[in-house]
Amino acid sequence: MKAIKWGFLGLGAAAVMLILIAYIGLTASLPSLDGNITTSTIAEPASLRRDSIGTAVISAQSQSDAAYALGYAHAQDRLFQMDLLRRQAAGELTEIVGQRALSVDKKHRVHQFRQRAQIAFDGLSSQEQQILSAYTNGVNEAAQSLSMKPFEYLLTGSKFAPWVPVDSLLASYSMYIDLQLAQTERDFRLNVIKDLFGDSMYRFFTLPSNYQAAIDFSIIDIPPVEVPPAPQLSKMKQTKDKPPVAFNYYDSVQEQPDYGSNSWAVIGELSHSQSAMLSNDMHLGLRVPAIWYRAQLNYKSGEQNVSVTGVSLPGTPAIIVGSNGHIAWGFTNSNIDNVDWIKLDDATSTQTITETILTQSGSETLEFEMSKYGPVRKFKDQRYALKWIAHQDYAVNIRIADMAKVINIESGLKLAKEVRIPAQNMLIADSAGSIAWQLTGAMTMRKPLPRYAIAEAQYSPLWDEPQLMPANNINPENGRLWTANARVIGVKDLAQFGDGGYALGARQQQIKDLLMQQARFNEQDFYDIQLNNDALFLKPWHELLLNTLNRKPQQYSHDIDALNNWGACACADSVGYTLVRMFRSGVINQLLVPINEILKEHDLSTSYLLRSIEPAIWAIIEQDAKDWLPQNSDDFPALMLSVYDDTKTRLIEQHDAKSDDLSQLNWGNVNALEVKHPFSSTLGPLSTLVDMPEVAGYGDSFLPAVQSGSFGASQRLIVRPGNEDKAILTVPGGQSGHFMSPYYKTGFNEYAAQGNTPLLPQKIQHEINFTPSR
Repeated sequence: MKAIKWGFLGLGAAAVMLILIAYIGLTASLPSLDGNITTSTIAEPASLRRDSIGTAVISAQSQSDAAYALGYAHAQDRLFQMDLLRRQAAGELTEIVGQRALSVDKKHRVHQFRQRAQIAFDGLSSQEQQILSAYTNGVNEAAQSLSMKPFEYLLTGSKFAPWVPVDSLLASYSMYIDLQLAQTERDFRLNVIKDLFGDSMYRFFTLPSNYQAAIDFSIIDIPPVEVPPAPQLSKMKQTKDKPPVAFNYYDSVQEQPDYGSNSWAVIGELSHSQSAMLSNDMHLGLRVPAIWYRAQLNYKSGEQNVSVTGVSLPGTPAIIVGSNGHIAWGFTNSNIDNVDWIKLDDATSTQTITETILTQSGSETLEFEMSKYGPVRKFKDQRYALKWIAHQDYAVNIRIADMAKVINIESGLKLAKEVRIPAQNMLIADSAGSIAWQLTGAMTMRKPLPRYAIAEAQYSPLWDEPQLMPANNINPENGRLWTANARVIGVKDLAQFGDGGYALGARQQQIKDLLMQQARFNEQDFYDIQLNNDALFLKPWHELLLNTLNRKPQQYSHDIDALNNWGACACADSVGYTLVRMFRSGVINQLLVPINEILKEHDLSTSYLLRSIEPAIWAIIEQDAKDWLPQNSDDFPALMLSVYDDTKTRLIEQHDAKSDDLSQLNWGNVNALEVKHPFSSTLGPLSTLVDMPEVAGYGDSFLPAVQSGSFGASQRLIVRPGNEDKAILTVPGGQSGHFMSPYYKTGFNEYAAQGNTPLLPQKIQHEINFTPSR
């Protein structure tokens, strides 16, 4: 017994020792936020201070030295995030996170972004190269100062490779992947639809939406809709016990997240002040740490004292969205047409590219076909080459960093035409009361063609020419501008900029209508619009479902009660919203079964095509197109009941609800916000240390308050230039990527509760001073 006792004591002591060692190691990886540092890489003294929520406040004598200090701050707080960002774009994730990233690396490596980043860097101005080099020095010096690297390196058994200037351009390419890679896939699948099902089906999948809210109020005429015959499957899949109706024989296809943003602005006359007012919330995947990093840069540019506050992207030396006292600016994804798939002639020669992907245990070889236009993909033995704006030498630069120096609308618009990022809608508001919209970023001069593959003879050499005169709109008569990823440009500009997959338009129309309903605005009024979750888009679906269930009112009495009390909003306590939202998805999935099953034979699905499917689905229903009904379904009312029953059954199973008590199916539970660390799933019960707390869901797609489980507003900014003391900036997470830092979760609770945090830095808590060595 005594031996067993001492054995247990020994095990306990060993466990305590391991915990102590782990704690010491993790503590050692926390950066030092105070001190004096001498460095040879800056010209004049500079400082990096942090406020009560970790905002990096940088003061320097030049833009270059400010970039150095920002690189230092980014590396102290977000080193592993930066590493993932550059590796994601380059297709080099497997080396540090293992085999689970291999398929992602293969997908991204064909774009050769590391090589393209070097070409782009070589073409930058000497000033841009100097800023990137200064930023790189800051990153590497901060990384070297850490006694131990962040805990993710310990978990993965990997090492941090020194940052190089082109890595910052790779961070920019990562935004192409996040924001616009889906356009390439969407266009390819539209071409497949045309190839497999004909022109009528292609037109059906690209019907114009009746939700239109261009800023010039121009309307695309909607022609009479002809529903094409439904494709016939040679053999329908069946389960053993159920006939092939509703969800019994196919995999549910999920909509792709609607990556984009909301932004709007009003002139000074409408903002209770001389200054115009801007709102911007960019919609991206939500994860830990948050994608954006709060910072204020203070430096001199000639005789100008620059002070700009906003959010930066760790890995890049710029404030991406913010305000400098003179102007404020924000972005939404523009979705103009910057993609062509080219049908290669049989005689066109290509080459085989061999890339080596490093793994944790060795390497793997990737071979792919490359044409003079871009990477090649096959469908039914036909070769297609991808021409994408991200592959052009003019795709990236860092001119966005100079927005910090802009003092009015006119100079802002001039600079915006030189910025090279994924094509965006930029809104600018200035302290004199003016507002402007500008198409901004990398755009080609070639005129767009339909969104299916073009013949090689149709390829335009104007692809090599960047667009230098993009569309804009300055101080419209109504005093308001808005963008939300749908068509912003007027109909007359479509011939030049095209449709690369605009959002449906319901969200943009709702924002426009809310702006038109009010004569004057303050910051809270703008925040109320950002948080608006009125379910206007789902009202027709609500009516359809209610009419369906009222055919059997006794059987569905609980369900009808939930629908009658749904609140017409994507509210956390609404069960009815859940039922309507999931019913819509179920109907779409069911009606597209024939197409999706055929696409699956080619390892594809309709997932990238669901964004604009609404007009087609309603045409099928309203025209009673019975050939689109599944087998053993007599009519659409019967189909709707079957879809609803299966939808409800699945919801009950997934959320442990009861058939006679649907309260567990409230939208807050079904759409709960779960912001997690990339390694959360590997940590088991310890995941609570690194994840943000789960929050009841609020908002959805197709309305201003965009939010799903791990997707939504990556920041919320509301500001009147010159009145930054009243401005709002919320971010769904803290500044630090280290879970033991006091700044790891700061700001998340305010974001989750639809509260706010101020844009400007608050009380300073820490300070690092940099002194140049002589």
